[in-house]
Amino acid sequence: MYKPTFASIITWMSLAFGVASAQEIQRIGSPLVQAYTKSDYKAGNQNWAVATGSNGIMYVANADGLLVFDGQYWTLHQLPNKSTVRSVAVDSAGRVYTGGLAEFGFWEDSGYGQMRYQSVSRLLDSADQVRDEIWKIVVDGDRVIFQSFSTLYIYENNSLRTVRGDGQPFLFLHQVRGRTFIELIPAGLHELRGDQLIPIADRGVLGGANILTMLPFGDDEILIGTARSGLFLMDSTSAIHKWHNAADGLLRAAQLNNGLRVLNGYYAFGTILQGVVVIDEGGTIVQHIHKGNGLQNNTVLGIQVDLQQNIWVGLDNGVDRIEINAPLYYYTDNSGSIGTVYAARIFEGNIYLGTNQGLFYSPWPAVAGYRPFAFTLVAGSQGQVWDLTVADGELLCGHNDGTYKVQGNRLIALSPVTGGWTLRQLANQPDRLMQGTYTGLAVFDKAGSGWRFSHRIRGYSDPTQFIEPVSATTVWASGYKGLRLLTLDSTLTHTRQVHSYDTASGLPKSKFVNVFWLSGSPVFATDSGFYRHDEITDRFYPYEQLNAQLGSFAFSNKVIHAGSDRYWFINRARISLVHFGPRGAVTVDSTQFATLNDRMMKFYESINQVKDKVYLISLDDGFAIYQAADSARMTPRLPAPLIRSVNNITDSLSGKWYATATHPEIPYRHHNIRVSYALPWYSAVPLRYQFYLEGYSRTWSEWSEAAQKEFTNLRAGDYRFKVRAMTADGTISGIADFRFTILPPWYLSWVAFAIYAIALVLLFFAGRSWYRRKIRKHRRLVQEKMTAQQQELLRKEAEESEQRLIKFKNAQLEQELSSKNRELANSAMSIVYKNELLNNVHDELLQLRDGEGRKLSNEQLRKINKIIEDARSDERDWNIFERSFNEAHENFFKKLKADYPELVPNDLKLCAYLRMNMSSKEIASLLNITTRGVEIRRYRLRKKLNLPHEKNLAEFLLEG
Repeated sequence: MYKPTFASIITWMSLAFGVASAQEIQRIGSPLVQAYTKSDYKAGNQNWAVATGSNGIMYVANADGLLVFDGQYWTLHQLPNKSTVRSVAVDSAGRVYTGGLAEFGFWEDSGYGQMRYQSVSRLLDSADQVRDEIWKIVVDGDRVIFQSFSTLYIYENNSLRTVRGDGQPFLFLHQVRGRTFIELIPAGLHELRGDQLIPIADRGVLGGANILTMLPFGDDEILIGTARSGLFLMDSTSAIHKWHNAADGLLRAAQLNNGLRVLNGYYAFGTILQGVVVIDEGGTIVQHIHKGNGLQNNTVLGIQVDLQQNIWVGLDNGVDRIEINAPLYYYTDNSGSIGTVYAARIFEGNIYLGTNQGLFYSPWPAVAGYRPFAFTLVAGSQGQVWDLTVADGELLCGHNDGTYKVQGNRLIALSPVTGGWTLRQLANQPDRLMQGTYTGLAVFDKAGSGWRFSHRIRGYSDPTQFIEPVSATTVWASGYKGLRLLTLDSTLTHTRQVHSYDTASGLPKSKFVNVFWLSGSPVFATDSGFYRHDEITDRFYPYEQLNAQLGSFAFSNKVIHAGSDRYWFINRARISLVHFGPRGAVTVDSTQFATLNDRMMKFYESINQVKDKVYLISLDDGFAIYQAADSARMTPRLPAPLIRSVNNITDSLSGKWYATATHPEIPYRHHNIRVSYALPWYSAVPLRYQFYLEGYSRTWSEWSEAAQKEFTNLRAGDYRFKVRAMTADGTISGIADFRFTILPPWYLSWVAFAIYAIALVLLFFAGRSWYRRKIRKHRRLVQEKMTAQQQELLRKEAEESEQRLIKFKNAQLEQELSSKNRELANSAMSIVYKNELLNNVHDELLQLRDGEGRKLSNEQLRKINKIIEDARSDERDWNIFERSFNEAHENFFKKLKADYPELVPNDLKLCAYLRMNMSSKEIASLLNITTRGVEIRRYRLRKKLNLPHEKNLAEFLLEG
């Protein structure tokens, strides 16, 4: 936070004194007026009083409240009862005292532009309560006097006391030369001494005039300004006399309303009807600023001077700042009656303006005192005026229609050659002038009666805007068709040689190539910078040394000599004054002319020297008067800017300010901030600022007119914001700094760390408990795993034992099966053997004979055959074979019967014999059929079994 210290106040005061002592108010033209409308400050129309703080901040008593302006931002602060603020004053400690309707008190800066109000009127008893408005406030040492039309309220040591005028109303309170005065109506002027009102003995001289201002005058006198009776002077003995002066009539007619002393020798009076009138100590009007030359309106309600000696006026509608001590003053053709100015000259007591509408003139003030311009058209000059040149005591006018001599308010024709663009005196020929025109060059000679047109130069007819004679017969010429070097004959009647130059000669491709004389040699202006001509090689080369030092003005289209070692460089209506110092030092001053940028006719700019260090600069709608400052004037050291606010921009709805402490701690959730800053240094050319945030930036930023900076996503930590300002003339201010801390996020705060510590402890115990449970679980799992492994091992051993047992049983079964198969085979073979035996018996019986050799009888054979057949067809052997076969072959017959129900018993028998891999002969014996019958049965069986041809029947039955 910036608080004004004694040293800073002294710096400001010395700065103001330095400005005041070094600068005189110009009496020609009008100062720049910067207007602040109600749309700028966003408050009421009327502004009743203005005060200046020790840090340069301006305070305005407005219809809606107290306005505060720091050079960048207007802020409005309302009284508790929201009444109009009629008066304002500031003490050395920075307290701002205000008064309104039934309310008065003071404001204190609670931090970075935040104003806190403290009511003083509340200290009054109920019987003394203020009921009217406070119109004046005077800070008198340790006491502050609030004045209404009925009462004086003296605030001292946090208490109030009142002074009244014995039933007589007051007018206004004034403090001057350490004394306090007030006018009682009708008793007249009184002095307040302590709490007593002492009448001024000589007050009758004033004749009951309303006193509206009292100012220090001379060594010990007091200047008294009245509403309609003019000015009076009061000496140290309180003797009063009328001051008769040149301004008296104007001030009485304009109805003086207020006043102040400026620049240690001038007096500025605000009026009700005619704006601001500035006079010197001789009573001469120096300036008159009104609505016609800049003010928003002519009713001045309040007036004050800032620390730069600018005059601030509170108006009936708006606030204006008047640059009364600026080096630039203006004449502006607000009516548009003179047109666009192309040339301007001061000659024989008149100022002449050459415009697109003709030649205008007005008397140039030759005596002390303010005199407004009133331009009149010179008869017969209608049309475009290009040039005004003073040559050997005569004013020559280059016109669209020709060239004229100007004598007072009339023109004398000299040349019919159209388009007189420029006139130059020839080298070593003071009685001859050369002119560039629409159609080439013309020559003027000096005769007894003055300048007269001589002739046109033959052999060259190009349009020529710029010429620079090099010798008596050599001339550089440039215009729309490019650059030429002309060699003339000795009589200057015709051209011997015209040498054209373009890119082949080293020149850049440029829309223009203009030639100017600079420090004894020609230089050539182009779009690519300045060039020089080498006579030996007859080529052009960039003027690197000059271009490097001129910056953007290396691309100037015009150069004008400003006297001594100074030159005006003009780059398309942008102006700089360049000083060529010793040892090649070049100083370029363009910032103080920034208000003139783009206010001149491009490529037709004109600057003329009026007198030493005073220059006339042609503008589109008038002209400016530039008065160069004294070279001995010291460059002031600017104070540091003011940090006005630090806002949270993370949450646009909160709008929270964090600049209420010297080192605020900002929550991490608000780590997007906007820093606003300002320097109460008032100029039409905006200040530029440079900032640096320690802990965030690496270097200072670029210079910028922006008076605020936003920082987003700032990390937690300590920061130091620095800012400095630079004025239009390049003066750099001190550095203001602001420290703040971005607190860690909640999850990185000490509370969070404590929670983290507790959580870690809990986590440790929880982890240990979990680990123990895990160990127990691991042990249980290991035991279970070992048990499972043992069980698995036992299971595997059991399975292996069971497999061995099964294997053993299978082996037993295989043995039993093999045994049974052998038994079946044996049984089958027994049956076969039995059947063969029976067949043999049968065959043998057929061969038996009795003792007589006779065959046995058929009856006997029949009985025996029956027995044999019965033995063959006995099913007991088959049933025993079938049971044994099913036991050995897992119910072979049941499955076969189930799968093929159409099989008959003989088929089943055949299947069983085939499964036992018996031969057809053995099967035929068992079935008691022939071998052929076996084959037939085999065939029939294949069909019943639906066997394909390639499938073997025995293999099929073995697979089943």
